[in-house]
Amino acid sequence: MRTVAAVLLLCLGVLSCSGAPTEDERYGVLVFTRTVGFRHDSIPAGIAAFRAIGDTNGFTVTATDDPAVFSADGLARFKVVVFLSTTGDVLDADQQDALQAYVEGGGGWVGVHSASDTEYDWPFYGTLVGARFATHPKVQPVTVRVEDAGHPATANIPKTWRITDEPYDFRTRPDARVLASLDESTYTGGTMGADHPIIWCRSIGSGRSFYVGLGHPAALYADPDFRLLLTGAVLYAGGT
Repeated sequence: MRTVAAVLLLCLGVLSCSGAPTEDERYGVLVFTRTVGFRHDSIPAGIAAFRAIGDTNGFTVTATDDPAVFSADGLARFKVVVFLSTTGDVLDADQQDALQAYVEGGGGWVGVHSASDTEYDWPFYGTLVGARFATHPKVQPVTVRVEDAGHPATANIPKTWRITDEPYDFRTRPDARVLASLDESTYTGGTMGADHPIIWCRSIGSGRSFYVGLGHPAALYADPDFRLLLTGAVLYAGGT
């Protein structure tokens, strides 16, 4: 029979008794925020939200708007890359190749809000993000309806979710697993009709991509349900 001391040593050596991840168990998430065009005031709030959920869920966050990190060696340090409200052409050709190889080789990618307003001339990015931004009405209360509650990102948020945000319209419907849609009857200015995806995911090569069109107001990043959504997105993209 093991002594109490032996069990305590096993606990400390393998998991730590608190259940919190050790430094060796944590993994890296890159939050990329470069903009070549409109820059959202909510980006600092978004970075803070990812850092907070990282502290709780066992990943570290590196935030940068420097595209030099997009190389094979630079991306090897991260399990997930987040494009947080990026806009415009943010990567050169070599950096694009590095991100494509990273995702197809098993890396995770998460796009938030205007990540869909990024890299219009790069065909692979269209596949990665799923659908490209078209237009949006004003910021206003909108209703998000969860269509697939079997995903870790949408399993614990309200199935009918009323928030205030900038409701994006997209040029096409994504060829992806749609997790939630906007109910255009609950706000003014929508142009996609009854089928209006706003959150989706898909596999690409050996990797995974996840996109959420929400995230314009800074206040939304303090919303516990939105943080649950972002947590599930990172864990899904990272394969955890």
